[in-house]
Amino acid sequence: MVKQWANLVWGLAFFLSIQVVQAHESHHEPSASQLAVSVAVDHAGRVLLAQVRQGQVWVSASDDTGKHFSTEVAVNPAPMQIAADAEARPNIAADANGAVYVSWTEALKKNHAGNIWFARSLDGGKRFETPYIVHQHREQITHRYDALQVAADGTITVAWRDMLAAKAAAKAYDGAAIYYAVSRDQGKSFSPEQKLADNGCECCRIAMTSKPDGTVAVLWRHVFEGNERDHAMAEIGPVGKPVLVRASYGHWKIEGCPHHGAALAVGEGFGYHLAYFDGAGDKPGLRIARMDGQAWVTSPPRRFGDTKRNAGHPALLSVGDQVWLAWQEHDHTGADIVAMASSDGGRTWGAQVVIVHSSKLDYPHWLYLQGQATLAVNSSDKGLQLVPFTH
Repeated sequence: MVKQWANLVWGLAFFLSIQVVQAHESHHEPSASQLAVSVAVDHAGRVLLAQVRQGQVWVSASDDTGKHFSTEVAVNPAPMQIAADAEARPNIAADANGAVYVSWTEALKKNHAGNIWFARSLDGGKRFETPYIVHQHREQITHRYDALQVAADGTITVAWRDMLAAKAAAKAYDGAAIYYAVSRDQGKSFSPEQKLADNGCECCRIAMTSKPDGTVAVLWRHVFEGNERDHAMAEIGPVGKPVLVRASYGHWKIEGCPHHGAALAVGEGFGYHLAYFDGAGDKPGLRIARMDGQAWVTSPPRRFGDTKRNAGHPALLSVGDQVWLAWQEHDHTGADIVAMASSDGGRTWGAQVVIVHSSKLDYPHWLYLQGQATLAVNSSDKGLQLVPFTH
């Protein structure tokens, strides 16, 4: 009984602290955070940067590994309220033909309502075509927390959460539905949106990756029976209907979304790497695991990170048997980005190393830049830093 009470108190304290950090979610007009950026590497090895300022998404590029960036280009000509903080931010990606794609969430006046916008540039980001809303459903509902993935075959997938539409039938409904739309014409148009799953957690970011054959994998925190907020995933292919599988088994019960999304990367010959936060039990914290892509069995998760320093928000990169893992830690002394690597497909891991320290840091992003695993970290004092992982 004492243990259960302690877990309940910890979960409540964690949830309340997250709500303070994410207080913009309860406002009609969330303000954009200058720290919440997105990065990608294009076909020529340039670093692409997307950030929000005064209601517009701005894109710039660097051909010298982040030392200098080109003049910013505005993606959306008309300013709008854009969700850009923590789990919600614009996304940027590129294809093998030099096109650059950006998606973002417009926060509407109705509480929690939004639209998912998309824009493309066919000249490497010098000029963006007129943006448009991805989904055909246009009522002011919860189209939020978009994710963007460009597969090797050029297929573009955008996924998002939709809470109010799922509840429109006036029936009891936990969480938010997850929808997605696909483009196979370089973003000129998208197919009508389809529901991927019901009962996703409301506000955690959606993680996506893709296999060489173009299959797109999606990982999200899900609301399972009994209000267990573990993870589920599904694969989106050119044919067939995606099938939901359970990916984590912490059995974490919490009344509300913890605002803590997962990370996902393709494994070498076996399926996927998963990194996520699990608040269940007497040792809550970050976990890393391997998911078999055929039998859909998850390996026993390994703990990592310093729970006392609020370790969270992991990022993953996988190239062959090389896997890199990074996350954020913070306390009253400031914030750190910590990382470690594996050379055997995630079976064993090297030492944890502090990469960046600052008073305030964005979540980490991995780039594979010039054959080197590189961390992209945006900080309050030094701006965007690209730091090769050499340990």
